[in-house]
Amino acid sequence: MKKRIIAWLKRQVREAGAKGIVLGLSGGVDSAVAASLAKEAVGKSRVLGLVLPCHSHAQDLKDASLVARKLGIKLKVIDLSKIYDNITGILPKANSLSRANIKPRLRMMVLYYFANQLNYLVCGTGNKSELMVGYFTKHGDGATDLLPIGALLKRQVRALAQELGVPENIIAKPPTAGLWPGQTDEGEMGVTYNELDDILERLLNKRKQVAPQAKLKKITSMVKSSEHKRQGPKICYL
Repeated sequence: MKKRIIAWLKRQVREAGAKGIVLGLSGGVDSAVAASLAKEAVGKSRVLGLVLPCHSHAQDLKDASLVARKLGIKLKVIDLSKIYDNITGILPKANSLSRANIKPRLRMMVLYYFANQLNYLVCGTGNKSELMVGYFTKHGDGATDLLPIGALLKRQVRALAQELGVPENIIAKPPTAGLWPGQTDEGEMGVTYNELDDILERLLNKRKQVAPQAKLKKITSMVKSSEHKRQGPKICYL
């Protein structure tokens, strides 16, 4: 698995005529795994990790910095909190999700700024579990050139993290998109990643489900309603 992903990353960068890879480091396991794979593919001098706090938890910066130091990759920290405050300050009042989704869209804007400047490709950190249920922000963390772990369920990402030597505290850290204080992926989805992975794996392999009906219905509904997120803009062909 690791060798195949690394070879794929090498090929994508070479075929694009790019000089390297830039990615956001959140302090979580997904970005740590993606950064580790990127380093193996193109070398530490050609990987740039960006930490883009936006009213984020201080521990996330510490964990992201730990990953960058361990890998020996370049790291830049750009605080987007004031920019976020300025934008939300001039916009009409909206619900918490509308405001929160501005954060990943700001981050992706900065990632592409550096990608354009350096002739790098933007590496996303989404995994298959998130992609299948649409647990990502359209044109935010979902906007990327490469998704090296996009075919891996969350438990596969954690297993790969062990193989790559990602620090244990980062592997065990509760996943969060950092959208608001105290927010966690599992809390927002109402299902653990272990439960989610089991449901999705059974859906993919057409096996009998064993999860409670309420959770199964919730997940299948998320898969269906998020289909538009996994497609490009629809064109009216004439």
